[in-house]
Amino acid sequence: MLTLNNVEVIYNGVILVLKGLSLEVPKGKIVGLLGSNGAGKSTTLKAISGLLKPEDGEVTDGSIEFEGVPIHQRDAAEIVRMGIFQVMEGRRVFEHLTVEENLIAGAYTRQDRAAISDDLDMVYSYFAPLKARRNQTAGYLSGGEQQMLAIGRALMARPKLMMLDEPSLGLAPLLVREIFHIIQRINQEHGTTILLVEQNANLTLNVADYAYIMENGRIVLDGLPADLRQNADVREFYLGLTEVGRRKSYRDVKHYKRRKRWLS
Repeated sequence: MLTLNNVEVIYNGVILVLKGLSLEVPKGKIVGLLGSNGAGKSTTLKAISGLLKPEDGEVTDGSIEFEGVPIHQRDAAEIVRMGIFQVMEGRRVFEHLTVEENLIAGAYTRQDRAAISDDLDMVYSYFAPLKARRNQTAGYLSGGEQQMLAIGRALMARPKLMMLDEPSLGLAPLLVREIFHIIQRINQEHGTTILLVEQNANLTLNVADYAYIMENGRIVLDGLPADLRQNADVREFYLGLTEVGRRKSYRDVKHYKRRKRWLS
């Protein structure tokens, strides 16, 4: 469904952030993109969704294709209409609108207005706390409820590809597990393809079908979650499962398997 091929992104004409990044997101799968702060994960999502321009960023090399169509030169509004919806980091909601008004705003590109009511019920079935607060101003919701609202608003767009940027950020562990479970349900019950950007490697590897690891603007490792869990460097640097005196950077890793293309 989505292919990034040797993508390079530069900010302000001089700051190179993505350095020949390549990855694939197959239709109907959950793909995890892991990495520490500053690895380039959010920049990758913005390159896909067309949100680089407001930050003086641009794709200067390589290509991004969605369902075989190049999208790296298209604007964000057009990309949304093609079926890509990004849930931004930091629980971005319209604080002065009600919960239900936020959800309806997510459906603004749709033409099937009669089906919006059914989809509201669908969102409320996933996120029960939102139904009880449907007429409450969104700015007064808890952090977890705002994250639910941001994901629910994305669902209202009926996206083909939903991209989630750090959905666990700042949330209690119990709530994080609940949201990840719902993400998995959305994928399984609606066939929604999901690109999940996270620092929480353990939970991501639990729900993803495939995962990539970024370091310093590049993909340094990728594979099936079960295989990545057995990789000594992943266990040390991301899962904290070894008894060593210091953590490694992937820049210090000399031996890792060649990148594999997804085998359908």
